[in-house]
Amino acid sequence: MAHKPKRTFRQRRADSSDSDGTEEPPAGPRVLEEQAGPGPEDEGPTSAGGRAEAAGRPLRGPGSRGRGRGRGRVWASSRRAAQEAPHADGGLGAPGDLEQQESRTVDLSTDEEDGPQPTSGSNDDQSSSSNSSSTLEEEFSSIVNIPDATFIQAARRKRELARAQKDYISLDVKHPSTISDMKGNSEEDPESEPDDHEKRIPFTPKPQTLKQRMAEETTTRSEGTSEESQEDENQDIWEQQQMRKAVKMTEGRDIDLSSHSSDFQTVKKFDTSISFPPVNLEVIKKQLNTRLTLLQDTHRSHLREYEKYIEDVKSSKSAIQNLENSSEQALNIKFYKDMKIYVENLIDCLNEKIINIQEIESSMHALLLKQAMTFMKRRQDELKHESTYLQQLSRKAETSTNGSLAIDEKTQRILEEIESRRTQRRQARALSGNCDHQEGTSSDDELSSADMTDFQKSQGDILKDHKKIFEDVHDDFCNIQNILLKFQQWREKFPDSYYEAFIGLCIPKLLNPLIRVQLIDWNPLKFDSVGLKQMSWFTSIEEFMDKSMEDSKKEDSSDKKILSTIINKTIIPRLTDFVEFIWDPLSTSQTTSLITHCRMILDELSIWEDEVSKGKQDLLKSIVSRMKKAIEDDVFIPLYPKSAVENKTSPHSKFQEKQFWSGLKLFRNVLLWNGLLPDDTLQELGLGKLLNRYLVIALYNAAPGPDVVKKCIQITAYLPEKWFESSAMRTSIPQLENFIQFLLQSAHKLSTSEFRDEVKEIILILVKIRALNQADSFIEQYHLDHLKSVISKV
Repeated sequence: MAHKPKRTFRQRRADSSDSDGTEEPPAGPRVLEEQAGPGPEDEGPTSAGGRAEAAGRPLRGPGSRGRGRGRGRVWASSRRAAQEAPHADGGLGAPGDLEQQESRTVDLSTDEEDGPQPTSGSNDDQSSSSNSSSTLEEEFSSIVNIPDATFIQAARRKRELARAQKDYISLDVKHPSTISDMKGNSEEDPESEPDDHEKRIPFTPKPQTLKQRMAEETTTRSEGTSEESQEDENQDIWEQQQMRKAVKMTEGRDIDLSSHSSDFQTVKKFDTSISFPPVNLEVIKKQLNTRLTLLQDTHRSHLREYEKYIEDVKSSKSAIQNLENSSEQALNIKFYKDMKIYVENLIDCLNEKIINIQEIESSMHALLLKQAMTFMKRRQDELKHESTYLQQLSRKAETSTNGSLAIDEKTQRILEEIESRRTQRRQARALSGNCDHQEGTSSDDELSSADMTDFQKSQGDILKDHKKIFEDVHDDFCNIQNILLKFQQWREKFPDSYYEAFIGLCIPKLLNPLIRVQLIDWNPLKFDSVGLKQMSWFTSIEEFMDKSMEDSKKEDSSDKKILSTIINKTIIPRLTDFVEFIWDPLSTSQTTSLITHCRMILDELSIWEDEVSKGKQDLLKSIVSRMKKAIEDDVFIPLYPKSAVENKTSPHSKFQEKQFWSGLKLFRNVLLWNGLLPDDTLQELGLGKLLNRYLVIALYNAAPGPDVVKKCIQITAYLPEKWFESSAMRTSIPQLENFIQFLLQSAHKLSTSEFRDEVKEIILILVKIRALNQADSFIEQYHLDHLKSVISKV
């Protein structure tokens, strides 16, 4: 039958209160037995190598941690674990330390021995047990003393007996061993010891016979009876020490220990040596008076705060009553409050709708850009294919045997489409009575019925979405006139606060989304587009500016710059986008409509601004850049042999004429910007890059005659008159020098033929462009006295 393990506590002094026991009792037989407790290093073969390996591991007896220590943790704080660590691992007074010391001693002894050690009988074990106390004391006095084999075998036997008395399996047990096994193994060769992986690992103690268990139980009872009284006394002392420690660690806290002490009184008597501080009535009275004084001070401070709050409530009520009695001030406050709420709601509304506005703007811009790119690509493809066809036509080597030209299907289809559109335009001009038209001056921006249907459908969908933007918004938040009326009331009632708030600078930002909504379906390239001055937002802003109060007294009023700011920040950027991406400089209708809108906007801007704004500069730069690109990409006048162009009905002659008039059309569109662009820029673009580089060269390649003179007259008609207004001019501008030389050369050729009227027209052209010196020289050279009157009239 398994018996309850004995309570084993390390003995401490009764008067110790700081540690777990810094001084141990003398090492008697019981202590030696605890030190010789079960340990895994003593089991298995006991050869020199095995003993050395086992001695290197720490030895701990089952009594190293007793039940008394576990019960003391109820009163211990976190410092208890820290105090146990050094006693468990360090300190020579603990039983675990004796075991470690013993292990080190055994290790030294086994290292010095060369062969197996002889074992002793039971009589030697009993004699060594009686002398173990003195032997251990000598070992602690000098660590270099090496125990003999008899002492080692006796210690191992003690541990075996202690292990057999327990009813639990030690975690450190590896191999059960008996005395007979140790004796047998000690006589074996150390090299015959099995390897670690060959050893059997038992998980239960080796079964014993009934006689062995009865003998062990009798021995245990006899030994335990003698030490029971001493252990109880040691346990009581240890528990008292733990109680003192707990009281010291919890000093300053209100802990009731009565319940715990009552539990202990049922077992043992309370230690009467514990004394409490004396209770003095004066001390208690003093503490109560101090407490009362503190409470009275707190009460007085609360009373003062209460009186202050009462006064604040009275003053607030009087202020409210005064404000209610003062109707004018109440109205002012109400107006400012209402205005603040209105502006906040307006901003929230615009912030919510601005995303939809940007999406619809982008959709409309993408649709117009797609249409413009379609026209441009079609014109360039048609020009490329038609020019390639005429070059192949002029090469006899590329014709087939029957004399017909072999062309691919794509070129054939494109040529048929070109001719079909030209036929439709001729029929439309015949119905309108416009017979004086030159091929090449048409915009050629017709769309097929399917493309036109798709474009109109997409545009209609965008305009439907445009109308839905503010359909769920009240007019006070989406109508520009109503919004300006709110700010006009503010300006009339409280002009000082109105101007101090710089409302004139804020209005353009507030109106920007609303104006952009009205400009979504506005196309400045269409000849029938509505002018800005006819738009509702423009008239509303003008009325707001005209009705401004005290603007005559405030010359620097920000309201005067509302319209100019809107034009710079909203209108001009939209115009710039049209110019850069959608405008076709070869289209006279688009150019004329764009010039009209730009002239009106820039003139309106110049009224309110003396300086040239950055937006205006960007717009003019984009116009010049777009015209340069058109001159470089879209102007192409081929030069064919005279034999190929003598016949006016030949394809080469028709194509050359069409391209010349197309270039002349662009020349006209460039010079239409006179007054908006600087004269130097127009002369560089129109005269330097277009007239001298393309048109004059084509005129030199043509045969002199009425057609050439007609073209020269048309060129002169497009030149701005203000360039030749000076009466002191006798020579024309330098960029026209090549054109004047061509006129003189043509006049020389025509003067010897029957084209007398054409010569007169050339003289008139020279006079118009202020080439008077060249005209006088020509008249005197050919004795054209009847033309001197033309010069004298200038």
